[in-house]
Amino acid sequence: MIVVEEIDVLRRVADDARRGDATVGLVPTMGCFHAGHESLMRAARRECDLVITTIFVNPLQFGADEDLDAYPRDLEKDTARAAAEGVDVLFAPDREAMYPNGARTTVSVSGLAQGLCGVARPTHFDGVTTVVAKLFGIVGPCRAYFGSKDFQQVQVVRRMARDLNLPVEIVACPIVRERSGLALSSRNAYLTEEQRGAATVLSKAVFWASEVVAGGERDAEAVAEAVRQVMGAEPGVALEYVEVRRAADLAPITQLEGDVVVALAAQVGNARLIDNCSLAISGDDVRVDLGVVAYRPTRATSQGGIQCSA
Repeated sequence: MIVVEEIDVLRRVADDARRGDATVGLVPTMGCFHAGHESLMRAARRECDLVITTIFVNPLQFGADEDLDAYPRDLEKDTARAAAEGVDVLFAPDREAMYPNGARTTVSVSGLAQGLCGVARPTHFDGVTTVVAKLFGIVGPCRAYFGSKDFQQVQVVRRMARDLNLPVEIVACPIVRERSGLALSSRNAYLTEEQRGAATVLSKAVFWASEVVAGGERDAEAVAEAVRQVMGAEPGVALEYVEVRRAADLAPITQLEGDVVVALAAQVGNARLIDNCSLAISGDDVRVDLGVVAYRPTRATSQGGIQCSA
């Protein structure tokens, strides 16, 4: 594995690979790797000839009162973990390299970026799409791998790439969870042992939502209320939102049919955490993607039952 800090060097490496008919896989990250990041690198390694992982704590996606300065960083450990996953190129630029004259040009995706996490973090997704568009422009034609825990981010980036005719295929990979069910996040590092236990209520809530839907509930507000009931039982967690949306465009819905996402965000101590489950509903058949989990729902009450990726 080589570590690259210069944009021109990264662009040259990617261009040289494609000239040799190699496929390129890109894993954009902000570092502080955990098993979720590693799953993205492994997916890229399976499917692509050249794997590029990027580490850049992007200031544009942090609000004025958010945790930019405190965000966990450990380049030495991240470098070792990327090498262990077979990454070919680790791109770790500094802020001056990415924004040499400041961020005078930004990219915004209207509609998709305004709801859900966009309510509490109104500038966040503009920061995400700006830096991701820059990475796509640097690397060129590739497959780009993102985790489904950030479901809204995946849909926003996918729409941006399509609208701007970028030669990039967006690949969404499953949520990776601890054995407790807690979705992996770099911000889990902020949690005390007690808070980590309390934070498992997020996964319990989305798991319960999947069971409620499997049991026949199709009213979106009833499903959201079931989530609120579970979340309300944990006083150490402050629910920010729970939404039931159409998966493709995150449009609000009243009845569940087709591809749907149940998404939530909550504050646990100093950590703002998110989680979701995806459901494919066709009549009485319900198929659920809870990610890669140790937990399995004990009850399958629809004709199709509940199916989790493993």
